[in-house]
Amino acid sequence: MAFQHKKNFGQHFLNNETIAADIVDQFFSKCSTKHILEIGPGEGVLTKYLLKNTEHELFISEIDNDIVPIIASKFNVDNKHLIHGDFLVMDFAKHFEKEFSIIGNFPYNISTEIVFKILENREKIPLMTGMFQKEVAERIGAKHGSKTYGITSILTQIHYDVEYLFTVGENEFTPPPKVKSAVIRLVRKNELLEGLDEKKFKQHVKAGFNQRRKTLRNALKSILSQPEKIDPAILDKRAEQLSVNNWIQLSKDINTQQ
Repeated sequence: MAFQHKKNFGQHFLNNETIAADIVDQFFSKCSTKHILEIGPGEGVLTKYLLKNTEHELFISEIDNDIVPIIASKFNVDNKHLIHGDFLVMDFAKHFEKEFSIIGNFPYNISTEIVFKILENREKIPLMTGMFQKEVAERIGAKHGSKTYGITSILTQIHYDVEYLFTVGENEFTPPPKVKSAVIRLVRKNELLEGLDEKKFKQHVKAGFNQRRKTLRNALKSILSQPEKIDPAILDKRAEQLSVNNWIQLSKDINTQQ
């Protein structure tokens, strides 16, 4: 049965075996969990390399009704390990009692949503290695001071170290996407964010970046009840000029006023 690439699922299948093997090697070099989950196997270019490592138990998430039976037959995957459905609404507790790691050539139309689902379930996911649109990969790992640094960068980096592994050209996929791609790795941080109200932290960061051309003194005006008690050197900067740690401290300082 031939694969039909579907635009609505953002399907661009990696066709370079060397790159596929490298992605899997990079993944296993940091993988400490017995269970691993591949998102969107496509033709199984990563799957076959993942299955070679018998120390880990592979689960596969696939939404495409046409791909599921092909992967099941090609790799002899049973119903327990081939999870048919939308990763974004998957109930992890139903499939994983303990921690698991994630790998995949992610559909670009939902790749940011995949990252946010990982963040929401970070206590179960110590590692992710994935293929993204290059622009999205750069945004996730961007450092303060750059134009690509923003809300996604900060919300990811408070919980994970982001490693940009390598860039992948358009012609390494079938069909070729119109953009370059990149592989990044998220490794969960061990330190706890003591004293940080994460819900308010998100509100503060979003408020700052929603008016990123303004100084924080003006962008956060409706939030700051006592601006004189905040370091003026911080408030005179714009949102993208603050490091992740600066943002954490600023959010804590704001909360002490409320």
